Amino acid sequence: MRLAQRMSQLGTETAFEVLVKAQALEAQGKDVVHLQIGEPDFATPRHIIEAAKAALEQGYTHYGPSAGLPELRAAIAEDVAKRRGIAVHPQQVVVTPGAKPILFFVLLALAQAGDEVIYPNPGFPIYESVIRFVGATPVPIPLREERGFSLDVDELQRLISPRTRLLILNSPQNPTGGVIPPEDLQAIAALAVRHGVPVLADEIYSRILYEDTFHSIAACDGMEELVILLDGFSKTYAMTGWRIGYGVMPEALAEQVTRLMTNSNSCTATFTQRAALAALNGPQEPVAAMVAEFRRRRDFFVNGLNAIPGLRCVMPRGAFYAFANVSALGRPSRELADYLLYEGGVAALAGVDFGAYGEGYLRFSYATSFENLQKALVRIADCVAKL
Repeated sequence: MRLAQRMSQLGTETAFEVLVKAQALEAQGKDVVHLQIGEPDFATPRHIIEAAKAALEQGYTHYGPSAGLPELRAAIAEDVAKRRGIAVHPQQVVVTPGAKPILFFVLLALAQAGDEVIYPNPGFPIYESVIRFVGATPVPIPLREERGFSLDVDELQRLISPRTRLLILNSPQNPTGGVIPPEDLQAIAALAVRHGVPVLADEIYSRILYEDTFHSIAACDGMEELVILLDGFSKTYAMTGWRIGYGVMPEALAEQVTRLMTNSNSCTATFTQRAALAALNGPQEPVAAMVAEFRRRRDFFVNGLNAIPGLRCVMPRGAFYAFANVSALGRPSRELADYLLYEGGVAALAGVDFGAYGEGYLRFSYATSFENLQKALVRIADCVAKL
């Protein structure tokens, strides 16, 4: 079969490729510490599981509205309004199977050949992949270590052009754990309003913060008709396999995204939506406990990395990733990632897998047990000492 040319524009998530390599080594009897996958290692809270079981028994096994169950859309609107201090109506909410469809559908709806989309680099690799897939030109905005991996607003201003159709932000950020300061969010919002540029705010890690209060660009002046929030249940409630996310956007755009849902997925599984409703309305203590444990792991692991000669790692302020500077080791990041995997049995991701500005770094996910992190630090130190 002859593939359409646009298929050549799609990238991938290297985490899944590294997982396959690691599993192949494990099949040969090698012990591997998995620090490559970005998902909580906690179980989905019991009350959420019970809600899904009850929903199945109650007959939530049929089609639902393409935009999501009305009761879930209302609960999401209420939760988003409360946490971000903005007015949100259920008609602005679209529920999708995972949060990636929001990224995909928004880009399909807003960008096309000849347009430009500004996105963070290093950043989630699917941003650039989908920008290219829809025919638009990806324009990277560098995230630099000396700024705590937040973007430079002056640099952003220079990148905005008459062809800019969308700006993608991610805070807290994958892969760096960086957080955009509130004063920068205000400045970014002012630029967006001045140029009429919509902003897709990927806030999937908004509940996984360690020292800060979460700030959303949605709360900045003038953003009511320009912001699209991307969020979901995977990270906050350890529900990665449930595949349920959502977007909050101007109502006119929500109608178009709903049409894309109808044409692609029909709807999100109704019993998982009932589980998501239980997640929002139920006890939040499991979330707090998980974040507290992530903080404990972060402090231990990042301090351990900084104690290894040749490694330097900024303390992440959110998410569950350590983005370690390994440039002093003098090897390309992909070579180092393979070396750690095959020599030391530690699966990590090369910084360049998140964009050209990620070269010189390795991303480690500390969403694993404390014991695994202890083991990983010993192995990383041994490997570095042998270089």
